[in-house]
Amino acid sequence: MAKRIPDQELKTVEAAIRGHPGGVTMRQIARDAGIDLPIRTLQYRLKLLVDEGRLIREGEGRGARYRLPAVTERSASAGEGVARAGAREEASVPLSKDSAEIRNHLRRPLHARTPVGYDRGFLDAYRPNVSAWLSPREQVHLAEVGRPRMTEQPAGTYARRILDRLLIDLSWNSSRLEGNTYSLLDTRRLLHFGEEAEGRERLEAQMILNHKDAIEFLVDAAAQTGFNRHTILNLHAMLANNLLPDETAAGRLRHIAVGIEQSVFHPLEMPQRIEECFDRMLATAAAIEDPFEQSFFFMVHLPYLQPFDDVNKRVSRLGANIPFIKGNLCPLSFIDVPRSTYTEAMLGVYELNRIDLLKDVFIWAYERSAARYAAIRQSIGEPDPFRLRYRAALREIVGEIVRGRMDRRAAFVHIATWADANIEPADDREPFRETAERDILGLHEGNYARHRITLAEFDAWRRIWAEGAG
Repeated sequence: MAKRIPDQELKTVEAAIRGHPGGVTMRQIARDAGIDLPIRTLQYRLKLLVDEGRLIREGEGRGARYRLPAVTERSASAGEGVARAGAREEASVPLSKDSAEIRNHLRRPLHARTPVGYDRGFLDAYRPNVSAWLSPREQVHLAEVGRPRMTEQPAGTYARRILDRLLIDLSWNSSRLEGNTYSLLDTRRLLHFGEEAEGRERLEAQMILNHKDAIEFLVDAAAQTGFNRHTILNLHAMLANNLLPDETAAGRLRHIAVGIEQSVFHPLEMPQRIEECFDRMLATAAAIEDPFEQSFFFMVHLPYLQPFDDVNKRVSRLGANIPFIKGNLCPLSFIDVPRSTYTEAMLGVYELNRIDLLKDVFIWAYERSAARYAAIRQSIGEPDPFRLRYRAALREIVGEIVRGRMDRRAAFVHIATWADANIEPADDREPFRETAERDILGLHEGNYARHRITLAEFDAWRRIWAEGAG
């Protein structure tokens, strides 16, 4: 008979994790637990705590993180303060009666919940523009709060106007929902200056930088993106870059079996069926006319199918923004969404095929995002239409000057030559030259990143530019 581990030893491990509500790696646990345990022994204790439902494990391999579930935090007298904070977090999203039932069901122990597999009927039963998870009243309400007051513009125009803020908000919040421990300030420094936060895992910085690349992809190619294989596979490739054990799995549909931590849901395992359902899901999403219904449908069905080895929920959150970016609507950046509530909402879809809790989260989160970006839009005013039209060209030419380490004379000659060769109509060439010259003259340490210039590139160029001024 195996020797029983004293409960006090398990509580010591739990105590080390309690101080990290966002999750903690095994290496950090070993450092903080205050007990001298071989790694294999600690692994066994962590597995036992996960199996008993006392811990939640997120991720795989050395990057796996462990955290206390909300129910465990409430049961521990030493963690009563954490429990009250968790209760306040959950109360921040108003829940319907149906949502409360889902949450209560999911807080039962795993052995009291019936194991379930993927139900193809849940997907097939949905009929685009006939079925509706959002009521007409809800669709109208979301359109009212999410449609900015602006004239008809090309796809992606609104997102470009608030891009700097969107990159930080969505990268941080989506990563936070995965257990990333970067703060908002850490995220801003990473995206603006390339500075990684001290004492954090490298994979956390990678996750945030991947979000930045994926968001820029959706905004820059807004007219071409959609619910199609090209967009979603490439979106996954960007979000999964350098994060998967098998590098070839980025942007590829799943060939292996996967499991869902702390859930009785078992995703599909046959690659052929995964591909069939993936194509059916995309076709259904593409056919939905209302952008809010379309977004919510994708948020439900992409993670439910689990078509990729990992990073499925991240793809669903960014993919949910496709109709908003294309339609010049307020984006959904998941501001203030409680991680515990979002996790339970997804489990409600997995185990019960019930969307009520996720719907409450979706509507509440969109209202908060819309309020934030309306305030931002008011503060920044109307953008210069000429600068907006030539945004990509200006970024390209400033980047060339900096990376080419051009002095003032070379830079101005380059701008003139480039404008003559690339700007049409001809009447726009002189205004373009003036705008580009203002941009390069106004370049400083606080704004270089918007041109996709690295700190090392900027520093090397700045020395040459300063010498030329002398």
